[in-house]
Amino acid sequence: MNNTLRVGQKLKSYLLIVAQQNASDLHLVVGRHPTIRVDGRLIPLAEEEILTPEKTKEFSKILLTENNEREMLEKGQINFSYDFEGKARFRTSVYFQQGNLSIAMRLIQNKIRTLEELDVTTNLYDFAKYSQGLVLITGPVGHGKSTTLAAIVEHINHNYDKHILTIEDPIEYVYQQDRCIINQREIGRDVKSFPSALRGVFREDVNVVLIGEMRDLDTISTTMTAAETGHLIFATLHTNNSAQTVDRIVDVFPSHQQNQIRSQLANVLLGVLSQRLVPRIGGGRVPAVEIMLKNHAVGNLIRDNRSYQIDSVIETSLKEGMVSLDRSLGELVKNGIISIDDAFAYTGNKEYLKTIIKNK
Repeated sequence: MNNTLRVGQKLKSYLLIVAQQNASDLHLVVGRHPTIRVDGRLIPLAEEEILTPEKTKEFSKILLTENNEREMLEKGQINFSYDFEGKARFRTSVYFQQGNLSIAMRLIQNKIRTLEELDVTTNLYDFAKYSQGLVLITGPVGHGKSTTLAAIVEHINHNYDKHILTIEDPIEYVYQQDRCIINQREIGRDVKSFPSALRGVFREDVNVVLIGEMRDLDTISTTMTAAETGHLIFATLHTNNSAQTVDRIVDVFPSHQQNQIRSQLANVLLGVLSQRLVPRIGGGRVPAVEIMLKNHAVGNLIRDNRSYQIDSVIETSLKEGMVSLDRSLGELVKNGIISIDDAFAYTGNKEYLKTIIKNK
């Protein structure tokens, strides 16, 4: 067996372990055993050899095309999707650190799960009924934003007659067209940038747009315009709650534009979901969520630069379908799904969380 084939077989064995152990990620880093992440925890594959610079380079050769390798050498890193024998897809990052190559691979499940299967409130399906506006899915890296977003898009695919466009870097979930036309564009392969792809939306007869991540001023500005002009936009942001999400969007713009942006955001925003995946008692993880739905009060707070009061509106609007993260955590504790210690790890107000748990 030649060396390339042997390296390919070894990488295959690691990816099979990821699938068999229900892991989310594989890390190949010089000086460490190959490592997988299960339920948020890093677990070294101690029976495997510690990786050398030569080994990670060999693994990268298996993963990278010529074009990808050229870009990686120019930029020091590259992100792309890797199809594993048609059985699974991995969102892959190859990057330099201390002169050596490291590899991170995140498993993207082939089956797009429903919100019911994800234990996320099905009220989120209601966003699909709108013809235009902006819905934001937020939370830290690795806490299920893309998976929740895919469930909503798949619901639209099976229940509405729409043209859906996804703009991703890289493409994660691959949709099988049902009632909807679905076009998926990958940054770097199909289009140069998020703003460029978004500008195309205005000429492509698109109804629904999924944006992998709103990263910069140009992307956010074009997204807001698209949400005003007859498009339903779903996007992700790495923010921790609804108030911070509003501030992050506004703060991207120059100070002289911020009042205008607050007004624009108050008009187009439909809602914000902030999500955490918390260890479940007995194994696995379960989502705890904050849900903000834009109503008259929230819209006024955004316009008046009082986003710090949004938390209070969420807490007092349970009957409208809003939920605070603390209330979500508290209910999970009271139902015996997560431990109180894990709930405390994700709350911003331990004393308030204690009162929620005590109120049976």
